[in-house]
Amino acid sequence: MGLPKAQRLRNRKDYRAVYDRGIRCYSPNLTLIALNAKQNEICASPTASMFGISISKKVSKKAVVRNRIKRQIKGIIRSQGKAIAPGWKIVIVVKPKAIECKYEHFLRELEELLKKAKIIDGH
Repeated sequence: MGLPKAQRLRNRKDYRAVYDRGIRCYSPNLTLIALNAKQNEICASPTASMFGISISKKVSKKAVVRNRIKRQIKGIIRSQGKAIAPGWKIVIVVKPKAIECKYEHFLRELEELLKKAKIIDGH
């Protein structure tokens, strides 16, 4: 099951804004780029955070593998949904080394990135 439409980055303009003005946090398998929409006046009222997942063919030539990784990341986002602060636009970029990761590893890494970017509370 995917993310609800209200939680998805869907157009190029949103992705471009996040890439251009967002803060970046790195881990061995993922890069998190986040833009606080409230501070950058993209939207006036805080809405649910929006997510985009970027995974290139450098990770794997097989769509099956890329889609499995995307499903795992979407599952983590759904499980962390209540803890994530509203009003953020977030792009998660998957690195080629991530092909070896299991769900638990993605979970731990994504939580650390969200804490580092101060999107979820670190306590």
